[in-house]
Amino acid sequence: MTAPQPLLPPPEARATRYERLRDRVLHAADWGRAIGWLAPLVVTALAAVLRLVNVGHPHQLAFDETYYVKDAWSLWTLGYEGVWGQGADEAFQTLQELPLTNKGAFIVHPPLGKWLIALGMAIGGPDNSAGWRLATALLGAGSVLLVYLIARRLTGSVVAATVAGTLLAIDGLSIVLSRIALLDGILTFFVLLGVLFVLLDRQRTIPLLERRDPDAPDPLWGPVLWRRPWLVAAGLALGAACAVKWSGLYVLAGFGLYVVVTDALARRRGGVVVWPASAVFRQGPVSFVLLVLPAAAVYLASWTGWLVTDKGYDRGSDANPLLALWNYHQAMLGFHVGLSRGHPYASPAWEWPFLLRPTAVWVDPDPTACGVDHCIGVISAIPNPLIWYGGVAAGVYLLYRLVRAWIARQPIEPALTLPLVGLAVTYLPWLMFPERTIFQFYTVVMMPFLVLALTMTLRIIAGTRDDPLHRRQSGQRTVVVFLTVVVLVSAFFLPLWLGISVPYDFWRLHNWLPGWI
Repeated sequence: MTAPQPLLPPPEARATRYERLRDRVLHAADWGRAIGWLAPLVVTALAAVLRLVNVGHPHQLAFDETYYVKDAWSLWTLGYEGVWGQGADEAFQTLQELPLTNKGAFIVHPPLGKWLIALGMAIGGPDNSAGWRLATALLGAGSVLLVYLIARRLTGSVVAATVAGTLLAIDGLSIVLSRIALLDGILTFFVLLGVLFVLLDRQRTIPLLERRDPDAPDPLWGPVLWRRPWLVAAGLALGAACAVKWSGLYVLAGFGLYVVVTDALARRRGGVVVWPASAVFRQGPVSFVLLVLPAAAVYLASWTGWLVTDKGYDRGSDANPLLALWNYHQAMLGFHVGLSRGHPYASPAWEWPFLLRPTAVWVDPDPTACGVDHCIGVISAIPNPLIWYGGVAAGVYLLYRLVRAWIARQPIEPALTLPLVGLAVTYLPWLMFPERTIFQFYTVVMMPFLVLALTMTLRIIAGTRDDPLHRRQSGQRTVVVFLTVVVLVSAFFLPLWLGISVPYDFWRLHNWLPGWI
């Protein structure tokens, strides 16, 4: 009769199996950490290549570079924007004597973005077109990294963050506005930096407010939190956005309101009795001080060059330089409110979701540059159409889910609300100015939030571990097919984003709507 077999292997064998299992787990964890570091580096490197390679093309002032490049060099030379004489654009191409006078020019945008453009020009010289665009290219790549970090914080997923970062990295609108010395790409960077800091503040502060403590000293009103360094950082970043273009004010106000509302909801979950009044009247003024005062300080500091010199526009309108600056701002506001001049690429904000009139920022004057009889080279600030329309549809879908969750009194995640808040503050204000001359390329600030909305929607389509296997497989195949087609469409449009000369018939294939010409 044979001896019964033991139910468990010998201790030494069990130890060996445990060690092998432990090694596999640790190895997988090491790979996870490596991918967590590698993914953002690869995505940012891809963005940098698409934005920096041959960024000096074309070697001429393109579109509104005629304003911002000259203003940047004037700031670097005089400390304020001066008036330029005849032939200034051509002088920048050939480094002839630059016809800059010391008379102050009436400029309608704050100076920070132009100071950053000036730093690149200081490195390369005023005739170096790559230097003109260095700041916008670097900050454009930085915007991709910021979108990755925001998506990672919202979802906790490296895959979702990589998808979001890659979509922005290969989007045409973001590429073009990073390869030309305009202010909107710089504005986008500071907006995203501020949003990331707001998100970090939310993730640090909300758990403190949600904690139910029956022994708290004031359960009626709840705590007042002064120690919020990420909120101060958000104020600094959004103040920098305002110091690039005034449209940053909408983002500052909108996300300030977002902070108050999320504070109020967290206090309700934490058992604070008068949670609305507590968030608005007790914590609200503190949050205002922490967010808005740093923003105001950064904005005022950006005008240092104008304040410390005496020949800037309207500088002598009052003996008090701050009152003189106020007078200047009144004149700037009057210009913006009354701006209604016609332009062939003007596009009111109601047209933007339909992508009816994207902006062409440069056209190659050489009709034979590609080696055949009839060529054309353009730089068109048109987004990848699949990313754009997909992002608009995703924004509508997230809004539907938000309303449905609110009606059902279900928890609402930041992954749902933050992209919608971002879209609201970067789009809705422009609807208030239907007569003003504005352009589709202003939506470069919207693009990261469209990408985030699209990423969150694709994540829903891909399914979760709680879904049936066939549902997940079907959803994941759909997402993979969609992303593959997106990459192919970006490759198809890339020549129009980089200003590469192509046969005329090939260019016509890209004009999917009449207004895209």
